[in-house]
Amino acid sequence: MVRAPRIRLQRKNEILKNKLVSLATMVEESVKLAVKAIRERDSKLSASVIDGDKDIDRIEIEIEEDCLEILALHQPVAMDLRFITGVYQIINQLERIGDLAVNIAETALLLASETPLNIPSDYYFMAEKTQNMLKNALDAFVNMDDALATRVLADDDEVDMMKHKLHSNFEERLVTELERRHALTHLFLVSRHLERISDHSTNIAEDVIYMVTGEIVRHGHGNLE
Repeated sequence: MVRAPRIRLQRKNEILKNKLVSLATMVEESVKLAVKAIRERDSKLSASVIDGDKDIDRIEIEIEEDCLEILALHQPVAMDLRFITGVYQIINQLERIGDLAVNIAETALLLASETPLNIPSDYYFMAEKTQNMLKNALDAFVNMDDALATRVLADDDEVDMMKHKLHSNFEERLVTELERRHALTHLFLVSRHLERISDHSTNIAEDVIYMVTGEIVRHGHGNLE
């Protein structure tokens, strides 16, 4: 028979999970809109991403306080403890992804104010791959699916390769389009921001693996085969 304290902890965990899913939805939408603002040169979309970041920060702090309260009052152990600490880690990753979406939106604002710049399709391929990684990492959390989380880790190398390709393109264009070097530099930074989003998505996937299995796979630890 499940004791009352255990039932209360389960309810707290479920509320915590729902709040994290709401935060994740907001962050996913911010990344999507920021990329769309780049593609469509849409200043209003950029502004909406920038303005929405304060709500992401507010919810992140709220969930963080919930985690600390549960740790203090319920003293969870085993899988419950892994779940709470995992949530704590994931919300920090989501907050940073939100900040990177703001950075992309700010670049979109800058590019919209200048003469249109040719943006290679590779930027959008990279953005799509990055957004898929984020979605899969969050789906892995929702379903506690360590197999899906492991697939996210494998995708990170592909995003890194895309960024290196765009870096080569950037260096070539600096020579041939010197008068656009300011805009080109900001455009290249978008690939840096996308790469960082993929890194944070990888971290979320690693947190999910830890929550489900208790195995630490950061920094080359663990067996990902």
